[in-house]
Amino acid sequence: MHFALWIYPLFFIVGLLAGWVDSIAGGGGLIALPALLTLGLPVPLALGTNKLQSACGTLSASWHYTRGRLVDVRTCGIGIAATLVGAAIGTLTVQQVDSHLLSRLIPWLLAVIVLYTVFRPAVGAEERPPRMKAGVFFAIFGLLLGFYDGFFGPGAGAFWAISLIVLLGQNFARATAHTKVMNAASNVMSVALFARAGLVDFTLGLAMGAGQLVGTWLGSRLVVRRGSQFIRPIFLIVVTLTLLRLLWVNYR
Repeated sequence: MHFALWIYPLFFIVGLLAGWVDSIAGGGGLIALPALLTLGLPVPLALGTNKLQSACGTLSASWHYTRGRLVDVRTCGIGIAATLVGAAIGTLTVQQVDSHLLSRLIPWLLAVIVLYTVFRPAVGAEERPPRMKAGVFFAIFGLLLGFYDGFFGPGAGAFWAISLIVLLGQNFARATAHTKVMNAASNVMSVALFARAGLVDFTLGLAMGAGQLVGTWLGSRLVVRRGSQFIRPIFLIVVTLTLLRLLWVNYR
């Protein structure tokens, strides 16, 4: 599709805002995807373009968090492999079936996350002993959440973060960092498959991706410097907004 030249700097700014939010608490798609849909892109093309710009951001955030020593690279290998497989299956599936049922279920799962985080104020504040072995956790949740991110997407970061906190005992900062690594894996796989089907607008996606690079640089620096207490309120706000948007879209 062809757009006026002023659209590209505007969507660079959209990508920057989405990247900043996503690198801190996830939910950047809450900004990016509706913006793409307002341009009149068909939904499959909007989804593919959104995955491209998101991949730029999550790869950048992963690199910054790894440099900031918030990511345990040794434990991520299994998770990355499992997430790639899950995302491939999910992306291929969404091109064949209707995701309507899932879109009605997810808001209620997000509501559980919001309530759990609100009524457990200590959750994610500090490191705790893990309840599962890291390898088993990443194998299971990589497949499940990789599939979900490839198939549907909204709230994937929240599901990763709360799972890492509850089951691996990570604090919000480390959970956010590992979430970005897993999101990057699923985004890269999804982009490859959407592009193979001709469902990515590369010019628009890369303009947003450039904004993502700036936004994730700013956001990840804040997380590394300020830690878990800074992330918690933003996480709650983003998950609540995602929940409200999904309720509005599916139940209005």
